[in-house]
Amino acid sequence: MTYTILHAKLHHLRVTQADIEYLGSLTVDEDLLDAVGMLPNERVLVADLDTGKRLETYVIPGVRGSRIACLNGAAAYIGNVGDRLIVMAFCEATAEEAKALRPKVVRLDETNRIVAKAY
Repeated sequence: MTYTILHAKLHHLRVTQADIEYLGSLTVDEDLLDAVGMLPNERVLVADLDTGKRLETYVIPGVRGSRIACLNGAAAYIGNVGDRLIVMAFCEATAEEAKALRPKVVRLDETNRIVAKAY
């Protein structure tokens, strides 16, 4: 049996842009993706702390150091610029792997700078 386990989380990622005309996804500064080990095009669950809405999409890398968090396409309807998001990525793991797995989690400030890490 395998389990679906959290492996990475960006906590309080602030939406910096929304682009309804884009084909869809969530653009995130590549430095932030690296900080938690998320890969380009990885499926993520996004929860908007300000609207209460959730969506499943995928991440695409944004410009390093830009601190961008852009809701693209239909995702742009779940929130607004300034909203706080929780972006979660999961992996499949055996029971043994799941017990040993420690998710990489970063908490971000209002400008998407890392203020705390939990590994």
